[in-house]
Amino acid sequence: MAMTPDEFYQHALAATDDEDRLPLSRMTGWEISPFEQDGLRVTPLRPPVMPEAPRHGEDPAECGMCRKRDTGFWFNERWRLDRVAGAAVPLILMLYPRDHYDLADLPDEMAAEMGLLGTRIVRHMQALPHIGRAHMYRFGDGAVHLHLWFFARPEGQAQFFGSWLPVWDDLLPEYPADLADADAALVADALVASSGGSRTPEA
Repeated sequence: MAMTPDEFYQHALAATDDEDRLPLSRMTGWEISPFEQDGLRVTPLRPPVMPEAPRHGEDPAECGMCRKRDTGFWFNERWRLDRVAGAAVPLILMLYPRDHYDLADLPDEMAAEMGLLGTRIVRHMQALPHIGRAHMYRFGDGAVHLHLWFFARPEGQAQFFGSWLPVWDDLLPEYPADLADADAALVADALVASSGGSRTPEA
């Protein structure tokens, strides 16, 4: 059985210094880290807060993602794909179910479809000129409504490998929106060809 929140906190505290700071992560020593270790400090470890704060969209009537079910550039009956504005890497896309589902609530048929769509989105992004690789991420602590992130890494930028890519995206200057829109349109057209759907909302 997993540790209780308090047990986990005490377990972690045992590894901290007198300011409740953990040592720097191994990741900060990787050559792809955007930060130099000298001068970095870990934020003091805070105790657990129970119960956890509600996530955005716990009430589907207040879910902003549900209100945008007809926005994006690719749709089928159950899914929509949109471009994330303001990105610094060449392209960030986000896949959403059009209806209100969290990952654990997704019906099996949609879960299977999600896997196939995710694979095809990555494939189509990696087929774009000057894209080294595309990565899919899922985070769910801020919002209930499922949303999958797809990041395109610029070709040749080995410093942006792996798990640091979203951090580099937060540090770099914004990528030109017209170029990202053009690439998103190419992904949408390829997705229509490979998976059906359309460039306009479907019922």
